[in-house]
Amino acid sequence: MSNLTDLTLKAALDGLASKQFTSVELTQAHLTAMESARALNAYIAETPEKALQMAAASDVRRASGDAGPLDGAPLGIKDLFCTEGVGTTAGSKMLANFKPTYESTVTSQLWRDGAVMLGKLNLDEFAMGSSNESSASGPVINPWRAIGSDRKLTPGGSSGGSAAAVAAGLCLGATATDTGGSIRQPAAFTGTVGIKPTYGRCSRWGIVAFASSLDQAGPITRTVEDAALMLGSMAGHDPKDSTSLDLPVPDFSAFVGKSVKGLRIGVPKEYRVDGMPVEIEALWTQGTAWLKAAGCEVVEISLPNTKYALPAYYIVAPAEASSNLARYDGMRFGLRAAGSNLTETYENTRAQGFGDEVKRRILIGTYVLSHGYYDAYYIKALKVRRRISDDFDSAWTQCDAILTPTAPSAAFALGENASDPVAMYLNDVFTVTVNLAGLPGLSLPAGLSSEGLPLGLQLIGKPLDEGTLFSLASVMEKAADVSQRPQSWWRASS
Repeated sequence: MSNLTDLTLKAALDGLASKQFTSVELTQAHLTAMESARALNAYIAETPEKALQMAAASDVRRASGDAGPLDGAPLGIKDLFCTEGVGTTAGSKMLANFKPTYESTVTSQLWRDGAVMLGKLNLDEFAMGSSNESSASGPVINPWRAIGSDRKLTPGGSSGGSAAAVAAGLCLGATATDTGGSIRQPAAFTGTVGIKPTYGRCSRWGIVAFASSLDQAGPITRTVEDAALMLGSMAGHDPKDSTSLDLPVPDFSAFVGKSVKGLRIGVPKEYRVDGMPVEIEALWTQGTAWLKAAGCEVVEISLPNTKYALPAYYIVAPAEASSNLARYDGMRFGLRAAGSNLTETYENTRAQGFGDEVKRRILIGTYVLSHGYYDAYYIKALKVRRRISDDFDSAWTQCDAILTPTAPSAAFALGENASDPVAMYLNDVFTVTVNLAGLPGLSLPAGLSSEGLPLGLQLIGKPLDEGTLFSLASVMEKAADVSQRPQSWWRASS
């Protein structure tokens, strides 16, 4: 039997179905791997007792012929999803002692389909960050290392714990969220697959809010097929979320391996940014070659308002964050700091409960929503957002999907951009347009940098057309044949 933690989600489900091993054995193997990988700081909380109970129940269901689509599969849950009776901190001191009395819709659907929860995964505080360095629980360390170096690298953010855990074999797949690239950029940095589905495809109910018109849940997995399997369980209409789409969930896995012959792939000229590394440009060119070889037609397109996407995003997202995080005042739940009066209690609670990056975004958001600046900043950003969406609508008359790099570089060292927020925000330059337009976007590993670090390519699809992305990504995954995995250096330091 191969190492159970080396299996893909699909291979593990097949192994469970053919009785090669039990869910308890599979889960215990992952729990053991988690214990030896604490140096990565991927998990905020491990839930071994709960995991083994869920695994044992899964084995009973499977023995009785009543197994669900994900029955017995051990998964990690980003600590932004509320889990009943299990702490949900959002990576913040503000929610350090918060134990929800309810389950998020996404996780409840995973449990409905038989999945097992291994624990809660680390993230940037309130999902605000591109390097997983703003977490109150400390930074996550990327399991990958550059050739000949022991520098600690970022796994990306905000879903850095999810991406690192999948890459290191600490779960078969993980839930994640994406507000401006927080699934796709970490996937690119860790050699994993991540998809942000169409806005409204997955319920936001029970997910701690950052920017409500941009946030969307999705999976991070090892393969394209695994992502399709997980998204099939995570997606679905939820009457508790007014933005949830009342549409049937396709069999996403049926699109994996489907012919892509005749599809038109757009390459936006505006994504060739100044200073783009040569190896990113070369990988992008290689990606188009793979799709041409599969029978696709590659066409150049224009998305002229792309240059305004990043500034528009960093107005809209902080504005919504400022509004959403106003609820954390020390009164009803979360941290409460002492004060001599009500105003001082508010001030002390928010000063002590929020980290620097969250405070920065709240201040920006409050500023752009304030009297005298609302029209000049927030309303103007919404108009730019509409233009960006119109650009994509125009592009769909010329192509069926769009291919771009996922990130402008490979993973960088922890602390490298910590003192320069603008440099950190530039990591989202290729991903934020997808959130602003509400489109599906998928990142897949496509090669390695000259330093031996993963590089990703991004596929952008039409609204509700995740199926085409899975078909294209499976073709590219086969052509890229990226089989390398990070060396298990962390086990020696546990």
